[in-house]
Amino acid sequence: MKTIAIEEHFTTPMYRQNVAANEFRNFYLSSRSEQIGHDIVAELADLGERRLAHMDATGVDVQVLSFGAPGPQGFSAEIAIPMARDANDRLFETVQAHPNRFAGFAALPTADPDAAAKELDRAVTKLGFKGAMIHGHTQGSFLDEKKYWVIFERAQALDVPIYLHPTVPHPDAIKAYFTGYEDLCRAGWGFAVDTSCHFLRIVFAGVFDAYPDLKIILGHLGEGLPFAMHRLNDHTYRAAARRGLEKTPLQYIKDNLVVTTSGNWYEPAFVCTLLALGADNILFAVDWPYEPNTAGMGFLKSLSISDGDREKIAHLNAERILKM
Repeated sequence: MKTIAIEEHFTTPMYRQNVAANEFRNFYLSSRSEQIGHDIVAELADLGERRLAHMDATGVDVQVLSFGAPGPQGFSAEIAIPMARDANDRLFETVQAHPNRFAGFAALPTADPDAAAKELDRAVTKLGFKGAMIHGHTQGSFLDEKKYWVIFERAQALDVPIYLHPTVPHPDAIKAYFTGYEDLCRAGWGFAVDTSCHFLRIVFAGVFDAYPDLKIILGHLGEGLPFAMHRLNDHTYRAAARRGLEKTPLQYIKDNLVVTTSGNWYEPAFVCTLLALGADNILFAVDWPYEPNTAGMGFLKSLSISDGDREKIAHLNAERILKM
């Protein structure tokens, strides 16, 4: 069975130069590395033979690579623009070296939305990338703000998706909810809360009315939205209509959202997602190197689903949505 994993990360020297260490990030990276059996920081830096060896050992055929969080979203334009271009150029070289094993999502300098739209255009039309990954808010600024809609416009025109990936929550949310509990603000809980709220802001701002063919990808089985989407709709569809939205929240989720399996290896959550969104809207991802390939591949192979649905999730949906 062919497998395409679409949320697989890398970093660059410019990333390592600019992303500051802190107590909680350092503890997470060191303890997580010990837990899963490889050095996350070292594996993020590798775009060659060692990465391929990890893929070969577990049967991952293709990785769609993306620049690691917080990516350019953590910086103002003077850093974000050269950081995104450098990451995309390095990724292009990697894909060129191994075109049957790697593909790419563009990094975008969202601090300058016009520059981000131009970089998305370059990445897709010149470099052959399959879409873009945006790591949550841009220094506290969310994508529902009209200044960012030029990025959505360009993505729809290019017919490529945007992967909305988690970052640490908005500083005000960290202060209100996570002060003294900073260990909860990352992958364990805060990432999902921040990303799901961010997606809903995009919905309620009317982005999908303006760009009805736009697809947003969320990882980790949809950041909790499949579990909550019926209740969400029941309690907000009148508010959505009052805002002038053309559809209900539930319709936007079904029409404009696709999700991946990345880092959520819990079959009850998967079953909920499958029933809520259908097999055509779930794509395989591991979240390497924050997750081991063994966990992702073992999960995919053990799921109690039909062979046809497994093939869709493993590679057919990615081939269709990403035009691979």
